[in-house]
Amino acid sequence: MKHHFELNDFQVLDSTGNLSHEYKHPVITIETNSNGLHFCVKQDQNDTPEVRKVFSFSLSQLSSSSRIGNKGFVFNFPDNSCYLISFQVFKETQSFSSIIQKAKDNAPKFRSKFCNRTEESSAAQYFQFYGYLSQQQNMLQDYIRTSTYEKAVLANTKDFQDKVVLDVGAGSGILSFFSAQAGASRVYAVEASSMAEHAEKLVGFNYMSDKIIVVGGKVEEIELPEQVDIIISEPMGYMLYNERMLETYLHAKKWLKKDGKMFPTTGDLHVAPFTDEALFMEQTTKASFWLQTHFHNIDLTPLHDAAISEYFRQPIVDTFDIRMCTAKSVRHTVNFLEVDETDLHRIEIPLDFTILQSATIHGLAFWFDVAFIGSQQTIWLSTAPTEPLTHWYQVRCLLNTPIFAKVNQKLVGTVLLEANPRQSYDVTIDLMIEGFPDTRSVNCLDLKNPYFRYSGQPAGPPPGLNTVSPSEAYWSQLDAQVRQIADGNAQATTFDISQWPTNGGHIQITNALNNTVNMVNGISLNGYNEVLDVPQASQIVTAAASGRTNQICQKTRQRIGSMVPTSTCAAQLIGGGVTPSVFSNQTSQVIITDSPHFTQANSDLVSNFVTNSSDIMVSHKS
Repeated sequence: MKHHFELNDFQVLDSTGNLSHEYKHPVITIETNSNGLHFCVKQDQNDTPEVRKVFSFSLSQLSSSSRIGNKGFVFNFPDNSCYLISFQVFKETQSFSSIIQKAKDNAPKFRSKFCNRTEESSAAQYFQFYGYLSQQQNMLQDYIRTSTYEKAVLANTKDFQDKVVLDVGAGSGILSFFSAQAGASRVYAVEASSMAEHAEKLVGFNYMSDKIIVVGGKVEEIELPEQVDIIISEPMGYMLYNERMLETYLHAKKWLKKDGKMFPTTGDLHVAPFTDEALFMEQTTKASFWLQTHFHNIDLTPLHDAAISEYFRQPIVDTFDIRMCTAKSVRHTVNFLEVDETDLHRIEIPLDFTILQSATIHGLAFWFDVAFIGSQQTIWLSTAPTEPLTHWYQVRCLLNTPIFAKVNQKLVGTVLLEANPRQSYDVTIDLMIEGFPDTRSVNCLDLKNPYFRYSGQPAGPPPGLNTVSPSEAYWSQLDAQVRQIADGNAQATTFDISQWPTNGGHIQITNALNNTVNMVNGISLNGYNEVLDVPQASQIVTAAASGRTNQICQKTRQRIGSMVPTSTCAAQLIGGGVTPSVFSNQTSQVIITDSPHFTQANSDLVSNFVTNSSDIMVSHKS
C-alpha cells in the first residue's frame, strides 16, 4: 500500500551542519511492505532515479523521527545527518505522523547486539556491580593494572597527541584522564552503568570537560558524532574472556578509523597442565558432607555424585607456584585489530604438551598477557604466576579423573570455550596421553561460577623440590651473614663487660653491638633495642670482641624469650617474605615486599574483583 504526500519543502542537514534545499514542492511516498515502511522523496510521482535525484530510506535506517510544530517533520540518521520536510497543510502532517507512529508500534522492538547475547538478569547484576565506587576503587588500587595502563599511554604520546580517543567501559574515567594527559584532543568516555555520573563529576572537577565527553549508555546502543583514532579499554576478565566485554571492545571498531589503534592490541591466553594433590583433595573432600547416612536421620548419599560434579565444575581462582606446571604453556593469541566479535562466541584451543616432569596431572592452569603495541613502545600487562599478583589472579580447571604422565610423554587434547548468555563461557577440557586413549579425561566447567580460593598467603612451592637439607642450607646461610656482620662491627664494640650486672639482671644492648646481634638481611631478629639476659649478652659480646663468631652463630640460633611475637613485625620473618597475618590487626594493610601477593580474605572476593576497600597494596619486585 502506498501513500503520497505533497510537501512544501525538503532539506538535508549533513553531519557537518551544512543545510541544503534539495527540492521545492516535492512528493514523498510511503510504501508499506513486509519490512515495514519505505520512504521515497522525489520532485514528482513520475520521476525515476535515472531522471532526477531520489532520496530513498526505510524506517529501520532511522535512529529517530519526530514532528516539529504543525507542519514540520524530521528524520535523524545514525551518521548524524537529518532530512527536514514541511507540509503545506496541518492535516497532511497529522496523517503522515499517524502512519509512522502506527508502523513504530507494530514494529519489533530494537534489540542491540548486547541485549541479544545477554540475559536481562545478568546484565542488570553486571551494571549494578560496576556502578559501585567500592568496585571501581578495587580496580584502581590494583596498581599493576592501573600503572601499566598509564605507562602504556604515556610511553606512546604520539598515538594520542591531538587524536580522538574512545574509552570503552570507562568506569571512573581513569583511562580517559590518561589519554587526555597524553595530549588527546577529545576523549569519548562511554560507560553504561551509573558510574557515568561519577565520571562526569570527576571530569568537571578536574577541569577536563573541554576534552573528556562522558557518554552514558552501552557501546552497542549509543552514537558518536565522529570516527576515532584510537580505542582504549580494560575489557579483560578471568581467563581473559570472562564477562564477554571483549566483544563490546571489538564492536566499538565500527567507529575506528582505517589506520586506528587499539589499546590493548593483542591478548595471549596461556594454558599449562599442573599437578596439585592438595587442591584436588580439597575439592573432593568438600563433597564428603553428602556421604552422611544419618544427617538428622536422613540419608544424603544419593546426592554425593551430584555434589562432586558441582564442585569440579567450578574453576579455581587463586595463585600458585609456576613449578606446579608440568609442561611449557600453550599460547592462544587474539589480535583485537583483526578479529570480529563473533569470533569469540566459540574458541577452540588445540593442546600439545611435552611433559617435563613425571607427575599426576590434575587439570589445566590459565593466565593471560595483553600487549599495548604503540608507535614508540610496546608495553605488556601480565597475569602470569611469575609476575606480581593482580586482581585477575590465575585460574585452574580440575579434571574429575587425573592423568598420570611421565617425562617426555605427550599430553594432547583441546580446550573449548563456548559463550553463554550469562556473560561468560562454558569451558570444556579434553585431555589424554598421546597413544593411550584409555587415559582420556573430560570435564566441563562453568566460568560464571568460580571458587575464589585466594587466602592472602603467598603461594607455596610444590613439595619435593629440595635436593639438599633445607635446615642445614638455611643455617649455613645465616652463619655466613652473621659472621660477615660481626667481622664488620667487632672493632667498633668497646663495652666494659666487667661493669655489667651478673646477678640475673638485664641490660639493654645498643649501637654497633645491636647491629651485630639483631640484624640479619636488614631485618631485626628480636626487635630494635630489645632486652636480653645478661649471661647471654656477655657471651655474645665476648665472642664478638674476640672474633669467635661461631659462638655468636650458636647463640643467635636460640630464640630469645617465648614464642610471643617480638617488637617488630619483621622479627617474625627471618629469611622469608612478609607474612600477611602480621598485618591482620591493622586497619590499612601496607605491604612492602618482594612477594607479589597482597592480602585479601576469601570471603571478600566477588566476581572479577575483591571488595575489601581497607587494604592498600604497596609492593615491589626487584
